[in-house]
Amino acid sequence: MAEAAQSPRARYREQTRAEIKAAALQQLAEGGVQSVALTRIAKDMGLSGPALYRYFAGRDDLLSALIRDAYDEVAEAMGKAADGTSGTSPRAALRVLAGAYRDWALAQPHRYQLIQGTPLPGYAAPPDTQARARAALGPFLKVFAAGDPSDSVRPLVAEMEAWAGADGADGAVTDWLQEHTGLAAEDAAAGAALAGAVLVWSQLHGTVSLEVAGQYEGMGHSAGTLLAAQIESLADAFRLP
Repeated sequence: MAEAAQSPRARYREQTRAEIKAAALQQLAEGGVQSVALTRIAKDMGLSGPALYRYFAGRDDLLSALIRDAYDEVAEAMGKAADGTSGTSPRAALRVLAGAYRDWALAQPHRYQLIQGTPLPGYAAPPDTQARARAALGPFLKVFAAGDPSDSVRPLVAEMEAWAGADGADGAVTDWLQEHTGLAAEDAAAGAALAGAVLVWSQLHGTVSLEVAGQYEGMGHSAGTLLAAQIESLADAFRLP
């Protein structure tokens, strides 16, 4: 049965929330996370302060909504990139996925820094953002599940195997594996899949964050060339075909 249509009040509420988030993103782009101010948003929108708090409980609640949206958009971009790698080799798929991650960050630097940068003092991201972050990295699991880890990464693979084997009652790690690879925690490729995802995330985060922050300026190299070299080294470490 189709879902009932939203009431006019519900549609208005969602529209207003979207406008508030858009205003917050503009502030974020102009001055970073410290510049996001609900009082200024309310003034610009012609709302009273108390009226705005009917839509978001406070700045942290608004930031959490922006963080969720950003992670969901990254995950969508990565999923589309993964769909485009059907029939290619794992090594080629890894290049495409890494490029898609970097492309999103460069196109949305303020949002990338919101989810990967230094949080505000006292702010704690809601627990569900961890699942959203894993969703963005999920396509990498399938890539590295096809690998044959070399001795250099074997210690990490062993730790990841233990992590999967000790997954808590919520089964978050095993569910993550199952969704993106079809593997169970005890499967031989599970450790390689998890180790590869963690390593590529570390490589991407380090290189892309420095690039977004402008830290490579004047260093005589392209960040894209640097990342490509790192990705090839990682592919070699897992002997990806």
